[in-house]
This record gives sequence, structure tokens and C-alpha cells, in this order.
Amino acid sequence: MRAGSFSEFALRKIAMATDTAELAQLLDGLSKPQKRISPKYFYDQRGSQLFEQITQLPEYYLTNTELGIMRDHIAEIVACIGKQASLIEFGSGSSLKTRILLEQLSELAAYVPVDISSEHLHASAALIRDEFPQIDVLPVVADFTQQFQLPTPMVMPLRNIVYFPGSTIGNFEHDEAIELLRVMRHASGENGALLIGVDLQKDPAIIESAYNDSAGVTAKFNLNVLQHLNRDYGANFDVSTFTHSANYDQAEGRVVIELISRANQMFAIGDTEFDIASGEAILTEYSHKYTLDGFAKMAKMAGFTVAKVWTDAADLFSVQYCVRS
Repeated sequence: MRAGSFSEFALRKIAMATDTAELAQLLDGLSKPQKRISPKYFYDQRGSQLFEQITQLPEYYLTNTELGIMRDHIAEIVACIGKQASLIEFGSGSSLKTRILLEQLSELAAYVPVDISSEHLHASAALIRDEFPQIDVLPVVADFTQQFQLPTPMVMPLRNIVYFPGSTIGNFEHDEAIELLRVMRHASGENGALLIGVDLQKDPAIIESAYNDSAGVTAKFNLNVLQHLNRDYGANFDVSTFTHSANYDQAEGRVVIELISRANQMFAIGDTEFDIASGEAILTEYSHKYTLDGFAKMAKMAGFTVAKVWTDAADLFSVQYCVRS
């Protein structure tokens, strides 16, 4: 067993504590005047698969634009990361963008993908191991919004680089985003850094189209939250009585993603019951869009300084390299 790993008994205790805390968080969110479900519940295995489909849709500019930025500036990005680093990816997904980095990081100490969806994470990590057998791949199942224990690589890294692609930072409200950036700062350690994807403010029509695709995949992704809660958290949502909604609030600079009840009804999670009126919304996600100055100010509040920014020609998206202040 590697240093820093847990015994099976310890893992069971951690899982029980985590389940209790998550259930309390769910009940608290649904008890508020504006009912809310955390976006982390999007990413069970089915949700992760649906999100991968979303990234390939023509309306969803974010993934292809970020991939283009990575490819166009890979030499500069790799130079910033340096040699013998541990690359810690928060919310690893399919690790598509990470492959661009791994292909160029010939002296990487370790790749540490972190995700809440265990089955999807380990399947993705196995593919990375097959493709890059020279890299020490150490997946960690964790809620990355909280501090978690990092594994110990076979080769001691000279520094930690936290990687957070896809503009997932935009899913968090301002104070939550700052707290998450602080978790990343802690994970990066002394002399560490953050490489992050940040979506930029732009024509609202482009933004709204990305979250209301013509194929309806985003709607399925949103509704899958309820299916996930039914299966794994003892809920009894009638999924057929909810509909997907996504609208861009230009004043707040964010997309508001909700599930709208189409009937007066009741649902329960375990023994706790809730009423919801026809037309009432459950908030499942915000997707904030930033100005470069606005993100830099937020990063500074978390203890990071933006050292380098790369964008596409149309300034739709950015990849930013941040060092500890």
C-alpha cells in the first residue's frame, strides 16, 4: 500500500461520514425558498457520459475553443508547468484536454485525476495508464470542493500544478468560487500553481445557445440529476414532471440553469418530504462568465496572481496560469 493511502476500514468510515454530510447538504438546499441541488450531482456515470456528448455539440463552443487554445499555446503552457511536476486535475471527466498536456510533459512526476464519480474516474484513469504507461496515474475519488489527501507518487514532485479546465469554476457563486480557489491553492502547495479554463463574457445569443442545444442533450443532462438522486440518495422524483430551463442573466454575467416543475406535487428524499408548486424552479447550476479583470480580482482574493492568459482570436474563452501570491 502506498504512503498516503487508506485502509479499507478507514475508507468505509470516510464514505459513511461523507454520505451523511451530503444528505444534510441536499436537504438543506431543497429546504430553502429557492430550492437548490448542487451541480456536483450531475456527475454520476450517466451524467458524465451525457456531459461528454455535450462537449461535442456544435452549439457548445467551450470545449473546442479551449482545446484550440491549448494546442496553439502548448509550448508556453508546458514551460510554465516545468519539469517533474505533479499534475492534479480537479473534476477530471474524460481527461480529453489533459491528453494534450500529457503528450508534452515528458518528465511528469505524476498525474492525479480527482473526481466525485468513482466508476467514471477509474475507467478514465485506466485509459490514461494504457495510453501513457510511463506516467504514475493516481486517481482520487473526492469532493474537490473540500480539502482532500493527495497520494504520494513514486517520484517526489518538485511542485504541484492544479489543473481545472472547462470553466467549471463558473458553476460556483462568487464566495464559493473563492473558497474553491483556496482549496486549489492548498493543493498546489509551496511553489505550486493553477492552470484553469475561464469562460469569458460575450454575445448572450452565443451563450444561451450553448445551454439549450437543438438535440436536447443538455436537457437530459440536467434532468439526470433527479434520476441520480432517486437511485443513490433515496429520492422519489417523478422526472417526467420536470423540464429543463437555461437563461442568461446579463446583469449578473451568468447562465441560470433550473428544473421547472410542471405540476403541484410532492417529492421526498428518505423520510423528508417537500412540496413544489407548478412553475416553481429547482436551481441546479449557475455558469458564470467573466471579464479578465473580474477573474483576476477573484483569484487575488483566494491567494493567486494571474501570471499568464491565453485566449482564442474571438476572445470567447481563456486559459489562465496563476501562481500563489
